[in-house]
Amino acid sequence: MFRHEDPDVSHILAAVGEIAPRLRRGQLIVLESTTYPGTTEELLRPLLEERGFSCGKDFFLAFSPERVDPGNPTYHTRNIAKVVGGVTGDCTRAAVALYATVMDKVVPVSSSQIAEMVKLLENTFRSVNIGLVNEIALLSDKLGLDVWEVIDAAATKPFGFMPFYPGPGLGGHCIPIDPFYLSWKAKQSGFEARFIELAGQVNGQMPYHVAGRVREALNARRLAIRGSRILVLGVAYKPDINDVRESPALDLIEILDKEGALVDYCDPYVPSLTYGGRPRRSKPFSAATLRSPDCVVIITPHRAFDFRLVARHARYIVDSRNALKGTRRRGIYRL
Repeated sequence: MFRHEDPDVSHILAAVGEIAPRLRRGQLIVLESTTYPGTTEELLRPLLEERGFSCGKDFFLAFSPERVDPGNPTYHTRNIAKVVGGVTGDCTRAAVALYATVMDKVVPVSSSQIAEMVKLLENTFRSVNIGLVNEIALLSDKLGLDVWEVIDAAATKPFGFMPFYPGPGLGGHCIPIDPFYLSWKAKQSGFEARFIELAGQVNGQMPYHVAGRVREALNARRLAIRGSRILVLGVAYKPDINDVRESPALDLIEILDKEGALVDYCDPYVPSLTYGGRPRRSKPFSAATLRSPDCVVIITPHRAFDFRLVARHARYIVDSRNALKGTRRRGIYRL
């Protein structure tokens, strides 16, 4: 769902509060937590200089954005280029020297603010493009078009197009949140970041769109959503991991709960979950589990799920990830 809050840097300040009394000459301090441009120099530097030390002379301070992609089998910490920006030139050189010992490639930039902005641009790029393709999905639905076929055909163009894919909403601790650091900072400067705000609104509405698809599936059988049994397949925010932070599955469960549905979930990576005021346990993935509910909703396409089994045994299916691509049978409702 759409969230817009001021940045919470309390954990960063708490960490610096622990470091500052223990600071010694020659030490290098690097912040990697995603934050708005200016945090390293405007908030951290004064706290670290309170004991009379001078940044860039007595100690060194830099920002280097964390860039890991959980579950990615190709790119890992060492082979993802490491961007580094120091508060001073000497700070940058000290941080580069550190990271060069463990990273394949280090990319120095001219300031800590540039490095902070790099991470926000990366995540805002994804948020805005996902927002765009989600809006195209909603429009395609109104026009009776298959958005997945549209994207696949557009992706054959070898230049000027990069495929993004629609889904039930954004998840994880970065993409749904980080762009709003930039939006907040823009407001402090008297600038309105309209693309960022609009993308957040579109992406935040996608769980409601999926819930609407569930209503359609139930209405086809003359069932009300209240009292119907719904099984959510996958509650992690992306495939093949156990992280549920900001997962759109949680938003969908909340929406369906409030409308009186009886919601269960199945996720081999998340055996138990406390959400919506009560503990829940994952249902086993089996033909019997798939046959039992009135509607199965595919949210996270884990490789552990056999979607042929889903297509064979589930009565009605809402597929928000195109996991059943190419499957032709009645009772499948796509995004």
